[in-house]
Amino acid sequence: MPSRRSAFARLISSLALTGMFSMVALTPAHAQSTADAKMTADLRPLAWPGAVAPAALGWARQIDGAAHVKVLITAGGADLTLEALRKDIVARGGSVYYNYVATRGLMAQLPASALRSVAARADVLLISPNRVTKRHASLVQSAANAVASLQALAPVGAALDGRGVGIAVLDSGIDSSHAAFRGADGKSRVRAVVDFVSMGALASVAWPRGIDISGNARRIIEGSSALSTVLTGAFNSTTLDGFGHGTHVASVAAGAGAYQAVNASGIAPGADLYDVRVLDERGVGNMGDVLAGIDWVIQRAASSNIRVMNLSLGASSPDSFLIDPLAIAARSAVGNNIVVVAAAGNEGKDGQGRTAYGSITSPGIEPSVITVGAANPKGTAGRADDIMTNFSSRGPTRSGMLMANGKRWTDNLIKPDLVAPGNKILGAAADRLISGVSRLNSMADAYPELALVPGASALADQRLMMLSGTSVASPAVAGAAAVLLQANPGLTPPLVKAILQYSALPLPNAPLLAQGTGMLNLEGAVRLAQALRTDIGQAIEDGKLRSGAAMLAKNKSLPTASSVVDGVSVAWAAMATVGGNRLAGGPALLRNYQPVYDPQLMWARQIVQRSVTTSASATTVGSDFRSTTTTLPVSVVHRTAKAQALLSSGVRLYDTLNTVGGGKGSVLVSGLGSLTTAVRAGSGSALTQGFNWDGRALRGEGFILSEGFSLSEGFILSEGFILSEGFILSEGFILSEGFILSEGFILSEGFILSEGFILSEGFILSESVPDPAGNIDRALRGE
Repeated sequence: MPSRRSAFARLISSLALTGMFSMVALTPAHAQSTADAKMTADLRPLAWPGAVAPAALGWARQIDGAAHVKVLITAGGADLTLEALRKDIVARGGSVYYNYVATRGLMAQLPASALRSVAARADVLLISPNRVTKRHASLVQSAANAVASLQALAPVGAALDGRGVGIAVLDSGIDSSHAAFRGADGKSRVRAVVDFVSMGALASVAWPRGIDISGNARRIIEGSSALSTVLTGAFNSTTLDGFGHGTHVASVAAGAGAYQAVNASGIAPGADLYDVRVLDERGVGNMGDVLAGIDWVIQRAASSNIRVMNLSLGASSPDSFLIDPLAIAARSAVGNNIVVVAAAGNEGKDGQGRTAYGSITSPGIEPSVITVGAANPKGTAGRADDIMTNFSSRGPTRSGMLMANGKRWTDNLIKPDLVAPGNKILGAAADRLISGVSRLNSMADAYPELALVPGASALADQRLMMLSGTSVASPAVAGAAAVLLQANPGLTPPLVKAILQYSALPLPNAPLLAQGTGMLNLEGAVRLAQALRTDIGQAIEDGKLRSGAAMLAKNKSLPTASSVVDGVSVAWAAMATVGGNRLAGGPALLRNYQPVYDPQLMWARQIVQRSVTTSASATTVGSDFRSTTTTLPVSVVHRTAKAQALLSSGVRLYDTLNTVGGGKGSVLVSGLGSLTTAVRAGSGSALTQGFNWDGRALRGEGFILSEGFSLSEGFILSEGFILSEGFILSEGFILSEGFILSEGFILSEGFILSEGFILSEGFILSESVPDPAGNIDRALRGE
């Protein structure tokens, strides 16, 4: 008797051949379309003969009567050095500034007339402008359940405060002289400073033509003392954060504020900080500098124990996470064992004040990062009055790309992953020296009300300010990640993400696409982390963990899935997102090893990639300012992964708990509890409507995998989901009630067919199925 697995493959093959089922080629429209398809929409008009560069664009300029552009070129092909591409750019009158590590690509300047010729190359995947990035405008300990409850969990004589763990903050700088960053020895916990803004975007301030300095730029990133300052003691600075945003962000993550009665301590007040300045005194930067900053962090992560990177900034990118340079770089950092935390964005309302879904910014669109939205704790430690802020960006992710068949692929991933306090959050206020007088940063100088904190010290190195935004919610989660890694150094970035989501405390009246799985709950997350083995990361690296292997430490069991907050017991979400748009839970999710916890593996919808890092010898500068030769990552690429298990047996998938309109609603209703009246009536979806959580996940409802789940080539099994009335996408149009997204929100890949057939076991999509195998991989190789 044939197996169900092979029968299923034949069923899919039959449907595809008869036209009842649509196979979608995922290759970006590179080989089979014009070069225009490989340029972003804002670049294409400048590629036409005689085009004039608009003066308002910082990345375009008229030089000798011709338009020139600063661009980021995402590349493929087998040549890791991209030598042929660099030579071609120079030959066409362009210049190459940087050859990146974390994303296969270049920062370059091109005559606009050469754009089409370069885009037509087989080793070019995407050309985008070096767009502006900017910060997301903006009790944190008590609201995150990270005060007295952690004391009982800390080892005797120690504290769970992130000590020993490094957090890299890519922002406008950190005022290292502020008291919030002093350690117990009185010295600054800001261990190093690297300033890409002063470098002028790696020579992008000037517009030279016909040169390739990418080799010099890479050597600078690898260790030039001219770029990086290592702090060896108490450090005073008057220029590192003239804007003030980065200092506040760093203090939310790791500030120690108990030196005064108005305690503005962050989540991990013992953690080390690494100041990577990529935004200027206005809070504005460009993607090229951010990518270089990510490279710097990746190359120093192992030697400095930088385990967490916070990105409270974003760029509005229309490009899929598969080709967006910032998303790729963030994925590369995760593949190098760095927890990447990104702000969701502050685009939750449109110009007319309506809730805007689909408004997540890059790199928050990347499935492997922890994307954080902002909640309003109402100034209290309890959860009863917590609500979502109206400005916090909502999912699903709406970035995409043009496919070889001429259709647009839209990512449509569930984001954010969780939320944290992000409304009127106190933090350190940076100072600057003007004509010998100490003054507050330019943000507080322009808006004095931000620094009106009753009872706060007026001393220059102790002042506080108040900000709101996903920018200040993100570092709360970054600090939480540092505490988890202190509690259990063996955790991997995907496992940290799963623990934070699983232990989150859902807000009762917010949709999934606004809050993810709920509010940050550090107490519960620490209990989970302490229950697991401390050698998980090393065992994964050594290839010694099999799918379904036990992850619990000796004599440990999974903790009770609830936390006491302000005297009230609150149930956890008890679930996490997997595969970009699925919800999984059950004890097996964290009790047993799931292959998706491998930091080098990325699964989103039917895409499974593995990151591969190449290292080489390089010269670096140590804390003693002496040059040494060491081995550093010099290239990270992402390949289509071989067929393998992704989830183990016993994991619960909440895709079968349909209760909307007689079972025809969104499968993301599953596991999310009693629905509102509107949803019960069939007129809405738990994606966009408020819902109440009643513990269905905790009661064990949902589809149980009996043999695990593997994916090698992937399908889209059920296109589309019905949106509720008034669902607004960030592109600016309103979808009417019942409108079905043509791109499809893929909710039931691999488990439920639209006819209702439910698989009772896991399956592997074999190579015999007529779906183009490894298309993305081949495109990245330039084939």
